[in-house]
Amino acid sequence: MQFDWNHFTPWAALAGGLILGLAAAAFVLLHGRILGISGILGGLLHPKQGKDGKDVAWRVAFVLGMLAAPLLYRMAVGASEVRIDATWGMVVLAGLLVGLGTRYGSGCTSGHGVCGLSRMSPRSLVATLAFMGAGFATVYLIRHVLA
Repeated sequence: MQFDWNHFTPWAALAGGLILGLAAAAFVLLHGRILGISGILGGLLHPKQGKDGKDVAWRVAFVLGMLAAPLLYRMAVGASEVRIDATWGMVVLAGLLVGLGTRYGSGCTSGHGVCGLSRMSPRSLVATLAFMGAGFATVYLIRHVLA
């Protein structure tokens, strides 16, 4: 295995992690809710019946913000090269499997891996170890065994 030093971005990764951590902490402190994307999106697909519709409004605002952020970044900084070494079928299958996994695991990487681990949740530790292990095994199988 070789490490691609030309594309090693520790500062960008650190900045992204800090921003995500701060956003998750602020969300819990301000709203008392876990910043799990699958739960937020799931709440839109199956909304709770509230008197004022606030539950749906903040979820829509959150999803719109997630969609707008990369567009604003692209306008400010410019387009960056995106390279995906997979077919569209593989990308769709991967997305469906991730969606299925988040339903069975009662949460996603942001809910369990960021928020759950920071709250010292044993369930989130098990979920994070499971999805990280499955990811490592999948990459190894596809890149080294089946290649």
